[in-house]
Amino acid sequence: MLPLPGSGPVLYPFAQDEDSEAEARFDPCYHYTVLDQAWRATNFSTKNVACDKRVNWRGWYRLFYRGRSIQMPELCIKKERCGTHAPLWLAGGHPSLCDGIVTRRVCGHWNNNCCAFKSPPIKVKACKGNYYVYQFVQPKACHLAYCADVNTLVCGWCRKNEICSSRDKINWFCKKTKSRAKAKVHFFASYPGRLSGKVNRIQYKKVYVNVGRAFNRRTGVFTAPVAGVYQFFFSTQSGTNGAKTDLWLVVNGYWVAVSHTRISSSNSVGNLSTYMTTLRKGALVYITHNCGNSWANAASNTITFGGSLLLERR
Repeated sequence: MLPLPGSGPVLYPFAQDEDSEAEARFDPCYHYTVLDQAWRATNFSTKNVACDKRVNWRGWYRLFYRGRSIQMPELCIKKERCGTHAPLWLAGGHPSLCDGIVTRRVCGHWNNNCCAFKSPPIKVKACKGNYYVYQFVQPKACHLAYCADVNTLVCGWCRKNEICSSRDKINWFCKKTKSRAKAKVHFFASYPGRLSGKVNRIQYKKVYVNVGRAFNRRTGVFTAPVAGVYQFFFSTQSGTNGAKTDLWLVVNGYWVAVSHTRISSSNSVGNLSTYMTTLRKGALVYITHNCGNSWANAASNTITFGGSLLLERR
């Protein structure tokens, strides 16, 4: 039996996906109250008017209509609809997945004014699966109530590779999302000369590969274009008797890996070091020549720096 207009929301245990426990604990997309009241629909009118000022709103809510997912209208709704006098609709539209939690204005229609009642703003978040959750608050007056747009019922049938879209905010339909091309990042550079003592940042002059253009040949700095798992390598050739030569891989100002050589004879020794790490977008990576002597020429490519994106994280 459906509740009468003006009664409280139907409470269910919070919904939880099969994602990690930590994600479910803090993300309102997995922790909400189901609000399934048919009188909130945009096609519903009644003499018994509801007032959401009388509801003790707590936490986040997801709108349903007779068991099917639905969302707030984004256009002005005629008065005396949604089981109330002044229906509340969402001004500014719904956010996208990448927007996270946003704040939106809420308006109530009355006396031919779509925003005659400026209700307190609410928080909204888009969730995977083409639905939204709302942090409803008490309107300032009666009789105002939050609406559920029956035109958006189709959104509940969209597949994982589809989004719910509308050109006029009245007619909604599912459409396939454009798959974003995976980022390709590879670079390889060398320094064709000699290095001695302290060089804070090696400016590699010869760049052979720079797919994704993330390596700056002028500064010698690699800037991560996307978040993900990266692998780097760097090498040197040293040949001074009894001296040590250290090259360091520096990530965001931290020295994380060293290429170390020390020889006791007049021989020349090369060293290649590798390092794999997870970086955020915008992370800075470069090589420091901390001490010793390194040498190379145009043909040897013994002082090198390179890397690749192994796995992008979205």
